[in-house]
Amino acid sequence: MSLYDYWLLSLPFVGAMTGIMFGQFFHLKKTLGLKLILSFSGAFLLGITVFELFPEIFSTGSKQLSLYVMGGILFQIVLEYFSKGAEHGHYHPSGSNILTLWLSLSIHALIEGMPLSNQMELTYGIIIHKIPIGMILYLMMEKTKIRDKIKWSALILFSLMTPLGNLLMTHTPYLIEHQLEITAWVMGMILHISTTILFESTDNHRFNLNKLIAILLAILLAYFI
Repeated sequence: MSLYDYWLLSLPFVGAMTGIMFGQFFHLKKTLGLKLILSFSGAFLLGITVFELFPEIFSTGSKQLSLYVMGGILFQIVLEYFSKGAEHGHYHPSGSNILTLWLSLSIHALIEGMPLSNQMELTYGIIIHKIPIGMILYLMMEKTKIRDKIKWSALILFSLMTPLGNLLMTHTPYLIEHQLEITAWVMGMILHISTTILFESTDNHRFNLNKLIAILLAILLAYFI
């Protein structure tokens, strides 16, 4: 791998750690930017999926790939049963099992990282999406009585999951052979998360306008990138 490849591989890690650092220094309730970043990342991921991934995947003419898209959607629903919707911004300071939360977010991060080496546009969307997720995971872990050493080890390991998924895809012949199916599966996961982010309602009408602007900017960026 070249130095450029390693740099690309590190970007999702940087995104997750940036979110974790934000979570450490800014209170979630006062961070309106968290929801705007979520809206922007959700719209950007949806735009990349529609403008880039769908045409690329279905240009093969294989209708069977749609089964993998649907499988990814259903799989993400199962993951969110354990994560309580943290992937799209739900914050539960109490009443959540932190181990199942961490495991579901880590599995999601591992799988979504697999197609990144061949999808630079998707990489950008994942980087942005990692920031609010890193914030939420940190804030939820901060509410537990877990020792700092264990907490930070878990946070760093979570941040490494997406690059690890990419490495697995790059160096595992079986995964390389089924690259289209895996990408279709990840598309399904992204479709569920991005549409959930975009269609969740809010009571603040002023924020709705800000959210709409963020969504439009993200979709335009996804189209022209």
